[in-house]
Amino acid sequence: MRRVRSTRLFQVACAAMLALASSALSAHATSRIKDLANIEGVRQNQLIGYGLVVGLNGTGDTLNNIPFTKQSLQAMLERMGVNIRGATIRTGNVAAVMVTGNLPAFATQGTRMDVTVSALGDAKNLQGGTLLVTPLLGADGNVYAVAQGSLAISGFQAEGEAAKIVRGVPTVGRIANGAIIEREIEFALNRLPNVRLALRNADFTTAKRIAAAVNDFLGVKTAEPIDPSTVQLSIPPEFKGNVVALLTEIEQLQVDPDLAAKIVIDERSGIIVMGRDVRVATVAVAQGNLTVTISESPQVSQPNPLSRGRTVVTPRTSVGVTEDGKKFAVVKDGVSLQQLVDGLNGLGIGPRDLISILQAIKAAGAIEADIEVM
Repeated sequence: MRRVRSTRLFQVACAAMLALASSALSAHATSRIKDLANIEGVRQNQLIGYGLVVGLNGTGDTLNNIPFTKQSLQAMLERMGVNIRGATIRTGNVAAVMVTGNLPAFATQGTRMDVTVSALGDAKNLQGGTLLVTPLLGADGNVYAVAQGSLAISGFQAEGEAAKIVRGVPTVGRIANGAIIEREIEFALNRLPNVRLALRNADFTTAKRIAAAVNDFLGVKTAEPIDPSTVQLSIPPEFKGNVVALLTEIEQLQVDPDLAAKIVIDERSGIIVMGRDVRVATVAVAQGNLTVTISESPQVSQPNPLSRGRTVVTPRTSVGVTEDGKKFAVVKDGVSLQQLVDGLNGLGIGPRDLISILQAIKAAGAIEADIEVM
C-alpha cells in the first residue's frame, strides 16, 4: 500500500511540475512569423474611381450648386443617345461619388472585391442608391477593376420642419463584391531566387531571432537579417520553383518578438500607452491641483418709498482657493510596468496630469523609455 501511495504521489507531483512548466511556457509570449512580417511584393494595391449614384429619394446633389455632377450626368446621357444640352435639369436623385477599393494580391480576372462609395457633393443620403458602372484606376492610370451595384448604408438621416436626427455617416456606403477585376498584376513568386521578409515593427533583435528560427528549421544558413525591418531568405535548392511551400513552412515558426521600451502619449484625447519593458529609476513625485473659485452674488438696494432715492446694485465677490493632491510618493528603482501604474494611480491623478508627470520624469532622466507625443 505504501508503494502504491508513493507511486501515486510521485505521479501527482510530476503532473503538477508539467503543469507549471507548461504554464511558464505559455506565459512566455511568442508569435508566428506570419504575424510579425510580410512577404515583400505580396501586397494590396489601392484603386480609385469617379462615378454616379442614381435612384436616391431626393437626397442627391443639388445640380445648380454642384456643376461636376451636372456635367457628369449630361455626359452619361449623351453616351446613351440622350441630348440634354441647354435643358434645365432639376433632379435630386443623382449624386457624384468617389469609389475606392484595395486590389488583393494575386487577384485574377473575373474575381470580385469590395468597394467603398463616398459622396463628393452636397448629397444628404446615399441610402437606396445604385452605383453605375465605374472604372477603378491604379496609381499608373490603368483600369484594374469595374464597380457597379446597390449600396449598403450603415447610417441614416431623418428630418422634419424643426428637427433633424443623424446616425452614423449616411453619405458613405459599401458594396460587397461590388467590383469585378479586369486586369491582373504580374508577380512570379515561384521564380524568385530569394525572398525578403518585411517586419511590421522594425527591431534588430526580432530580425535576428526570425533569421535564427528559419536557419534552425531548414538546417542551413539561408536567412540573413539585412536591417532592423528586413530579413532576406535565399531559396534552398529543394524549394526552387516552389517558394510557396517554403513560405508555408516558415510562416508557422514561433518567434519571441522584442521591442524597445516606449510610451505613446496623445495629448488631444488624453490616451497613454506604455510598453511592457518600461522601467524607472528611484524618483519622488508630488502632484497637486490649485483651484481658484470666484463667485459673484450682487445685491440690489431699493430706496424707501417717496424718498427720491435710486436703486443701486452692490457687487459682492467671493474668492476661494483649494489645493488637492498634496501627496508625495516615491517610485522605487527598476519597478515593473504594473508597479509603476499602481504607484502613479496611488497619487489619485487623472490621465491629463499623468502626461505631465511622465514628461517630467523623462526630463529628470529617471525613465528608461522613449516618449512619443502624437
